[in-house]
Amino acid sequence: MSVLATPSVENTRSRLVVDLDAITRNYKLLQKQTPSAETSAVVKANAYGLGADAVARRLAKEGARTFFVATVEEGASVREALGDPLPDIWVLNGYRAKDRPLYIKHRLGPVLNQPGETNQFRAAPTGPCAVHIDTGMARLGYGAGDISGLLNALQNLDVSLIMSHLACAEETASTQNVRQLERFTALTNALPETRLSLSNTGGVLLGERYHFDLTRPGIGLYGATADLNADNPFEPVVSLQAPIIQLREIDAGDTVGYGATYVAHSPRLVATVAAGYADGLPRALSGAGCARIAGLRAPVLGRISMDLTIIDVTGLEQEIAKGAVPEFFGPDLYQAAALDGTLPYEILTGLSVRAERIYKGAT
Repeated sequence: MSVLATPSVENTRSRLVVDLDAITRNYKLLQKQTPSAETSAVVKANAYGLGADAVARRLAKEGARTFFVATVEEGASVREALGDPLPDIWVLNGYRAKDRPLYIKHRLGPVLNQPGETNQFRAAPTGPCAVHIDTGMARLGYGAGDISGLLNALQNLDVSLIMSHLACAEETASTQNVRQLERFTALTNALPETRLSLSNTGGVLLGERYHFDLTRPGIGLYGATADLNADNPFEPVVSLQAPIIQLREIDAGDTVGYGATYVAHSPRLVATVAAGYADGLPRALSGAGCARIAGLRAPVLGRISMDLTIIDVTGLEQEIAKGAVPEFFGPDLYQAAALDGTLPYEILTGLSVRAERIYKGAT
């Protein structure tokens, strides 16, 4: 086992490279799927971990006029990034009277989910509101039994949008989608005429019946769908890059990483890269995932540790000498999610703030 000369590294910090041009192309693809509906952008959870300010600015430049966030604090941040009073920013997690100053200052719209919120809002409205009705997810929203009370509560309020959320949109054959569509149609027929919204990314892909007046894609903007087994029409938008900080040759029989879980069966060239699970690499990729160097696979060897990951770079010496940097995720995002027993949502939102955000296509 011997340590080799390592390419000069000035910065050992991991970098999250976000391709805003690819996000734009995904947005336009979603628009093309729904020509009769407005395509909004869900930028909650810091745009699924990729940076809500940069993403919202780019999409607003491309014509997006409606954004959704989870909390009033997220809404305030997005409004400050956009500056322009024109885009609507809706807060999904409901209205609290204590947040009224933020709603007014940042021109945010609440999504009213239950009678208590609506009563607080009616006492001192801040402007237009949206209403969420539950059609089969039992998570947020007015239930079918609340509709008569909702009709009374909405009198004299400026209701701009009525929405619901699909529970099984990624399962195209699920009868739950049809049930929710039918319930949404029946319930909204009893409510004041206004714009309607039912579809997330999966709902967009279900077809025109689900599109109504406004769609709310999230994960599709960021390059994925919720179904790991379906064809993905969206472009990858993110890669986690980490510099090589040590190269070494190991011999047959040498072990790698915590627990000595990898044993070399032949001489290998291995690289230690400056990223681990503290940067957002799931430990489930240990001994199973890979990085890519100049597009070529470099398998992860042994266990991923907090700050470091060891990869097999045998045969990739020329690419490393030219300065190629290991990259994780990108086209391997689905594989990473499958190995981790999760979904792309969790991988993306779990990316660490330690990784420096770099934006391709930023203006």
